[in-house]
Amino acid sequence: MYRTHTCGELNIKNINTSVTLSGWVQRSRDLGGMTFIDLRDRYGITQLVFNMETNSNLCKKARKLGREYVIQVEGMVTERSNKNPKMPTGEIEITVNNLNVLNSSELPPFTIEDETDGGEELRMKYRYLDLRRYCMKESLVLRNMMAQEVRKYFVSNDFLEIETPVLIKSTPEGARDFVVPSRMNAGQFYALPQSPQTFKQLLMIAGYDRYFQIVKCFRDEDFRADRQPEFTQIDCEMAFVEQEDILSVFEGMVKHLLKEIKGINIEDRFPRLTYREAMEKYGNDKPDIRFGMTLHDMTSIAKGKGFNVFDSVEYIGGICADGCSEYSRKQIDELTDFIKRPQIGAKGLVYIKYHSDGTFKSSIDKFFNPDALKSCAEVFNAKPGDLILIIAGEKESTLNTLSELRLEMGRKMDFINPNTYAPLWVLDFPLLEWDEEEKRFFAMHHPFTSPRPEDIELLDTDPGKVHANAYDMVINGVEVGGGSIRIHNQELQQKMFKTLGFTEEEANDQFGFLMNAFRYGAPPHGGIAFGFDRLVALFAGLGSIRDVIAFPKNNSGRDIMIDSPANIPDNLLKELSLKINRES
Repeated sequence: MYRTHTCGELNIKNINTSVTLSGWVQRSRDLGGMTFIDLRDRYGITQLVFNMETNSNLCKKARKLGREYVIQVEGMVTERSNKNPKMPTGEIEITVNNLNVLNSSELPPFTIEDETDGGEELRMKYRYLDLRRYCMKESLVLRNMMAQEVRKYFVSNDFLEIETPVLIKSTPEGARDFVVPSRMNAGQFYALPQSPQTFKQLLMIAGYDRYFQIVKCFRDEDFRADRQPEFTQIDCEMAFVEQEDILSVFEGMVKHLLKEIKGINIEDRFPRLTYREAMEKYGNDKPDIRFGMTLHDMTSIAKGKGFNVFDSVEYIGGICADGCSEYSRKQIDELTDFIKRPQIGAKGLVYIKYHSDGTFKSSIDKFFNPDALKSCAEVFNAKPGDLILIIAGEKESTLNTLSELRLEMGRKMDFINPNTYAPLWVLDFPLLEWDEEEKRFFAMHHPFTSPRPEDIELLDTDPGKVHANAYDMVINGVEVGGGSIRIHNQELQQKMFKTLGFTEEEANDQFGFLMNAFRYGAPPHGGIAFGFDRLVALFAGLGSIRDVIAFPKNNSGRDIMIDSPANIPDNLLKELSLKINRES
């Protein structure tokens, strides 16, 4: 056999045991009459020792091994004289008596270690080498553990795991579809699903009242750290439920993952904020509540002092940074530069320093006397030693800027504990959002989201004021899941399509199969989808979902390891009835 043990399981209890190990050469060290090799496999690293005095030929053979050679060794487990407490196998080593080279290796283009010298593009080109690194292995092991725990939770709660099609019909709304030409139906195309939304609703109509799957989804959209063209969802749906049932079940899933994976037991119900509360207090709809420094509206108290920057705008708001009154002018200028960056786009920053002696110093002293500055401080419940930072402008953009500033201050002042997990629900989103360019409403989530029952009549009179019966789960400022109670009757669904600007023909062409299904007794139902990649990255403490996906795409949507997407031969284009416009 190639091995009797793995490279991660031997310890002091195995002393004087004869073993066979196989793996990759991590590194080699020649120290006079001794050669030490770290042998690595998926399970860990074990130190091998070769002695020039006792077996010179074997030691010379070992000294010819390069990094990433695949080898098999036989030997005896012995106690190390210089133990390494940082390694699970750090108390032992293998005194080798036989060495077999299973395969040689070229010198890798980067070091296969956690602190590698390879840039991201290089590591993605040689992803199979990158995946040998321990930190990458940890991510994929964590991903596997989380997938198993998700399944365990749902199966224990009577959910069925049911697969849905990957080749479906293209539908409007949301991101762009990836499309697949059909050879047997010339000139027609399948689409890859952005989510199994309509199919899981059909499963509810079919009577499968608790469904889930861990499923691949596809969206042709611009990329960033938490987006990929193909990604994985934990997709779920339940019938005969109201919003509270949904929140309870899926809050339970996250509690289960936190307990089983991270050892964190949360017994209390997750906090809940309405969309409007989240925007007013945190400036965005996915707030990080691990620290305070919430936003305060000071529009009414700050206007009318002769300061045109304040008097001419819709909204004035700010944050209060505890203990930061000694911030230097240079530090405040750095914050000003931060919010003026193009991706944020603010015009300026006003500060009020509440010194520890009770006096005030601000950038608006010319317009605000000490009493007026004190009144501003009272809005924030500020105390001596605090720093108030204020931004003015159009309300929505100013709230967004204050959100970015709050997070930046949280990072700078170490207010954010990376080992804390702070989940919450955000509820009562707007059902629709107006597109000024197209002069029509779009669904903020998707066209099947039900309005709040009390708002249904507003669809006819004031659609912009309708609230969705929808919910997002947020953890540490990351939206990890979102869903809604669905529309389950034909009349309301038709009204929704009409509000979104669909003609009756367009609605029937795109969603006729679902509308027909509603005619045959659709139960009340609702569901949610969690971004599985995001959840794993969050649990791993990583900022990019690429680091928890075995073979991700780069920022241009390319797999540079296999060079995809790629051209296809002309004969295949002909079979698919396709012609490429080479000039565009």
